[in-house]
Amino acid sequence: MFTVTSVQMIFRETIEENIEWIAATIKNTANNGADAVLFPECAVTGYVYDFAQLTPRTIHEALLYLSRTVSEAGCNVLVGSPTFEDGRLKNSLLIFNRKGKIIFQYSKIHLTPVDKQYFTPGDKLAFFHLDRIPCTAIICHERRYPELVRIPVMMGAKILFHPNAGLDDKAVSKAKRKGRDGIAVRAFENAIYYVFSNSVGPQCEGKWSAGDSKIVAPDSSVLALADNRSETVIQAQLDPNLATRQYAKEALELPHFLQPYWKGMIEECQRRLK
Repeated sequence: MFTVTSVQMIFRETIEENIEWIAATIKNTANNGADAVLFPECAVTGYVYDFAQLTPRTIHEALLYLSRTVSEAGCNVLVGSPTFEDGRLKNSLLIFNRKGKIIFQYSKIHLTPVDKQYFTPGDKLAFFHLDRIPCTAIICHERRYPELVRIPVMMGAKILFHPNAGLDDKAVSKAKRKGRDGIAVRAFENAIYYVFSNSVGPQCEGKWSAGDSKIVAPDSSVLALADNRSETVIQAQLDPNLATRQYAKEALELPHFLQPYWKGMIEECQRRLK
């Protein structure tokens, strides 16, 4: 079994406050048996932030602090953070292994209007291993792009990690509550586990985040569900053998005329991971 934790978070006013809280939560969840812990999108800074003021040094120091914490805690950690790449700012998910080493960085491809003010889109799909379990990831808005999940599942992914930072009008936020967000469908259509971690509560200028962090099984049943009000931690035990990837594997075979195209896309995705 593989124990995953999804952290529903209220963003603090400063990076220092955020990373102190993240570090404390990593230690607590590791003590409670977590094998992997997921934090929301831009958890290091918060999503309502003047990203134009960020410097590479600030992010480097924050991630170095978290790396030490992860190494001490001894669990895998996935945390959302802005990152700098060739001088350009990206909205990323960083994957730390149990030794505190960053083993993969996924950068958001499909940006929202808010993202586009600051960030450059990524250009590779997510595929990595946690304790030898193949995994993938998307970030926030990208739940609307099923190919970002289906292709990594064709490559072998059994768990999808989805960090989110809700920033909606209150009516839209309410509509996303109680599972009305498509997440269970995405788990079912790929026959994989889906781990979703969101921010929660009022944001800025009347915007809200729906919360409703959740962990969903391959049959679409909800294994753990947070509320839409409070900062909380949810946890579930996953059996990787139940993530059969059945429908993605069948799609690789039929219709026959698509087989070479799927193969070509998978080979190109694998090439970009090197």
